[in-house]
Amino acid sequence: MVPRKLTSFSSKAQIKIHSMSNVSDTEYPRYRPVAERALLVEFGYTITDEIHSEVLKLDSALSAAPFEGFLEAIPAYASVLVCFDPYLTDHRKVRLAVTECITRGPRSKIHGQIREIEVCYDVEFAPDLADVAQQCGLTVEQLINAHLSSDYRVFMYGFAPGYAYLAGVPAIIQVPRKQAAVRDIPAGSVLIAGPQCLVTTLKMPTGWSIIGRSPTRVLNIKSSEQAFLFNVGDTVQFRRVSRSAISLAQS
Repeated sequence: MVPRKLTSFSSKAQIKIHSMSNVSDTEYPRYRPVAERALLVEFGYTITDEIHSEVLKLDSALSAAPFEGFLEAIPAYASVLVCFDPYLTDHRKVRLAVTECITRGPRSKIHGQIREIEVCYDVEFAPDLADVAQQCGLTVEQLINAHLSSDYRVFMYGFAPGYAYLAGVPAIIQVPRKQAAVRDIPAGSVLIAGPQCLVTTLKMPTGWSIIGRSPTRVLNIKSSEQAFLFNVGDTVQFRRVSRSAISLAQS
């Protein structure tokens, strides 16, 4: 995957981060204290499968063998926010525990489940499809085929409930964000921006390009076991459906 500068971050990670005198500008992983109850572990600053693989390995290692005081780990594109109870441990001890996890954690790549998402590309559900195709020098059908051809990986959740940021948009259909956001985009909209793809779960504004609509339910707030369809690390494949699938889901 072509490295891209990060443009989206978990809302939980948008906290003032205090600098550390011994943090190098080139060495990874980097460790940054976040307030008094978290440690941000950075593995890089670009969107790549290699960097995110390190994120998944640390997340898996912490889940398998949590240290004393561990509360949760929040994986993002290139970092993991490690949250802890400050009454039981501190930043120094957590850094040592995390370093141990990285050293002794899984060596092989973490593989999630394969998930299928239905998508309808009819013009009424895809107001930006023709414009994106024109920007890319493709026909609409070529753009759709390119979107369907890729395997997407769930890299992180953020911004709104159930918003799973998917990496893997083919380079030939990558377009930048719009200059201005559009309000009231329906839930189920399939969006792309740069190397990222997303299926909305709520009516929200967006500056990304809307290329389709999905009847697949990504967020289930009534579920007591798994509210989100995806886990970070899962692979997502899109399957084209007709308008009738949208109508059936809305009935």
